[in-house]
Amino acid sequence: MVLERENSSNGVCRLTLNDVARRNALSEAMMTAMSLALSDTAAAPEIKVIIIAANGPVFSAGHDLKEITAARQNVDKGRIYFEKLMQSCAMLMQSIVHHPKPVIAEIDGVATAAGCQLVASCDLAYASENSRFATPGVNIGLFCSTPMVALSRNVSRKHAMEMLLSGDMIPATHAENIGLINRVVSADILSSNVNEIAARIASKAGTTLKVGKRAFYEQAQMTLTDAYAHTSKVMVENMLARDAEEGISAFLEKRSPEWKS
Repeated sequence: MVLERENSSNGVCRLTLNDVARRNALSEAMMTAMSLALSDTAAAPEIKVIIIAANGPVFSAGHDLKEITAARQNVDKGRIYFEKLMQSCAMLMQSIVHHPKPVIAEIDGVATAAGCQLVASCDLAYASENSRFATPGVNIGLFCSTPMVALSRNVSRKHAMEMLLSGDMIPATHAENIGLINRVVSADILSSNVNEIAARIASKAGTTLKVGKRAFYEQAQMTLTDAYAHTSKVMVENMLARDAEEGISAFLEKRSPEWKS
């Protein structure tokens, strides 16, 4: 089983990459398993937050280079396979961004190439102090063009270009400083820390989380004027929702809210 799944009683689902021998590469099997799990959790009302973690010393080494090399033996030298591979990966990353529930990356190890792309695609990311990150494609003649999409939407252009052009590994502290991850914590408390954050988020109204996440990514692609116009409409609809009415009433009455979603 390349991907383990564990649902908690508090609305948190933990997906753990479990192909340690292959450095948790985003192989065909891994991407298929992740896509199915994300689709399933999106439709599950009892799940409010997803954590993506990994077993072993490598969070994910990116695409499976052995699968890529094998495809070169095809008549077209792998072109059709490569096109399908890139499409599958792009769809996986977008399914995280478009997922109706917050997705948190928990990194305790190395995340490189498409593995770093996976981290950047998640809504939140927390890493142990011994974690490291890189987009090292340039070192093997393969520029990390698709990881660049997620990376450049999380860190400044110059920091992104430095990672992409050098291919160098950066420590977790630097990844935190440039905004690739939220926070660095010691390895022994990483999982408990992420679980606590996930539980706090899961305690909120599910519909509110869905509305907010969608609006965040939508407005990020707009001009300032369009962003305010769009989010104003979102706020109005949100204010009319039952959970907002309940939440405001509970706050004024100094009691805990009873969410419908």
